[in-house]
Amino acid sequence: MLLALLLSTTLTFAWLWFFVRRDRHPEPAWLLARTFGWGMFAWAVAAAFEGSFGHLPLPWLVLLLSAVAEEASKFLAASTATTEHAFDEPMDGLVYAVTAALGFALLENLTYTMGFGTHAAAWHALPTTLAHALFSAPQGYAFGGRYLRGGRWWRSRGLLLSIGLHFTFNGLLTGGADWLQLLALSAVTALMIALAQRYYLHFEAHARENPQTP
Repeated sequence: MLLALLLSTTLTFAWLWFFVRRDRHPEPAWLLARTFGWGMFAWAVAAAFEGSFGHLPLPWLVLLLSAVAEEASKFLAASTATTEHAFDEPMDGLVYAVTAALGFALLENLTYTMGFGTHAAAWHALPTTLAHALFSAPQGYAFGGRYLRGGRWWRSRGLLLSIGLHFTFNGLLTGGADWLQLLALSAVTALMIALAQRYYLHFEAHARENPQTP
């Protein structure tokens, strides 16, 4: 079990480094750590809500409400950084959204490990750690877009897209794993990666064109 716990932790921080390193103007370590901690707390909040969904008769409704609970809690966790002085460019939206999502994923994986054992936990951590970061990328783009252009609906659209991706991904994970289902799951994953890449490239271009002065 210790090996699985170490695997989950190492995997989480490896993805965190992968995403955060693209920020040309690094964020303060204390704020990243706080946002990561809020992401872990967000998992506990979402899990409390999801515990009340088990009695619902429609599996698709359970999946939808779970996606809403998880993405809304991650959204609130990332939002705690958006009012800080250090949030001073669009890229920061992606940085803090992904940081909160990975905090969420870490506590989920650690809890899964303790509940289901090493083998199950390893297979759970490998796809879901990255998936949580990708689910939250539209939220990060919305935080950054609102900072860049203003407007009321950025956050709502980002949250709704995150919920839609999460619901679709989880729906494709349920049931039998036939080739058509696996193909659809691969397509959704590729879409999420393409969206995240597009968001990062957009904000990286903005950072190059608008260098910060010390």
